[in-house]
Amino acid sequence: MSQFITVLGATGSIGNSTLDVIARHPGKYQVFALTAHTQVEAMAALCIVHTPRYAVMGSEGAAKKLQDTLRTQACKTEVLFGVGALCDVSRDPEVSQVMAAIVGAAGLLPTLAAAKAGKRVLLANKEALVMSGQLFMDAIQDNNASLLPIDSEHNAIFQSLPVNYKSDPLAQKQVRKILLTASGGPFRGYSRNQLSQVTPSQAVKHPNWSMGQKISVDSASLMNKGLELIEACWLFDRPPNDVEVVVHPESIIHSMVQYIDGSVMAQMGNPDMRTPIAYGLAWPERIDSGVDSLNFFDIAQLNFEAPDNQAFPNLNLSRQAFEAGGTAATILNAANEVAVEAFLREQISFTAISDMVDAALNHCEVNKADSIEGILQADSLARRFVQGKIKA
Repeated sequence: MSQFITVLGATGSIGNSTLDVIARHPGKYQVFALTAHTQVEAMAALCIVHTPRYAVMGSEGAAKKLQDTLRTQACKTEVLFGVGALCDVSRDPEVSQVMAAIVGAAGLLPTLAAAKAGKRVLLANKEALVMSGQLFMDAIQDNNASLLPIDSEHNAIFQSLPVNYKSDPLAQKQVRKILLTASGGPFRGYSRNQLSQVTPSQAVKHPNWSMGQKISVDSASLMNKGLELIEACWLFDRPPNDVEVVVHPESIIHSMVQYIDGSVMAQMGNPDMRTPIAYGLAWPERIDSGVDSLNFFDIAQLNFEAPDNQAFPNLNLSRQAFEAGGTAATILNAANEVAVEAFLREQISFTAISDMVDAALNHCEVNKADSIEGILQADSLARRFVQGKIKA
């Protein structure tokens, strides 16, 4: 019997990769709903191919355009819009799994809705967990939901840990450290002065991965790795000191787990997101993802180095935010989202992104993160603070 899947953020790179894997297993998975923000043409093409029951757009205008387009193609997909609809298609009783791939804070509420409905949540939106932390993890546990990390690094860690890691304290004690790999992005080796001169077109050209603009800039600034560090602390219940970032430019080893006996378990593979997506969809089984296996004779060498925390301060800012607790990580994430958008519009320099985040963490009050209302309020206040600094 087929499982119904909702794909949040269907027109992005993760969404497209998810649909590619699903299409390879038509007897096992069916698309229940697809969501996008404003990309009507891309969504129409996906609806015609995958025939979901529902499509959700970010606004009423985009939804009307999509519905009109689908009618001309005799596609019967029903089009909805807004946050309420996103949450509805995430918690619908017929849905088994939800791919949470909406970029940024916008993905928090539907991802949380899926958790509260007891779904298998395939988490590709790291910001949802960064923002809500304990609230999100409690929702998973209290509602018997399943949480499978889809980020290639966290998926690699998940594969490298003992199968009973979450339930057995002894298994947790056997782990010495999590080694979170980072490609280093397009500016690896740059000084802080050199980084101040880089352009948006340079920042979005990742050397190994094909990603959207926002996440590409985050990768270039190492904020993506900072958010992943926070996510790893929540997913695997480790303090920041137990998570070490290792720059690995080839992106062949996706992350590692260091054990107390000196062993290191690594998950390796070609840099293609269909591998972790397929693992999440089928876990504990494995299915064909469409990704070729590594040819070790083609790998000339594997390199490793420590990150440059002076040139790229976002890693330390992320550690500080997690250690501060409460809404600090929410403030970090919100400030970064606004600053990245301003950088892409050429309103601020690349190095000003981390400066804005640092300023927000120092200025905005950190409160308890025990309610969605409090989290969203902290998010809003941090955004307004950074927007004010940009306009000043």
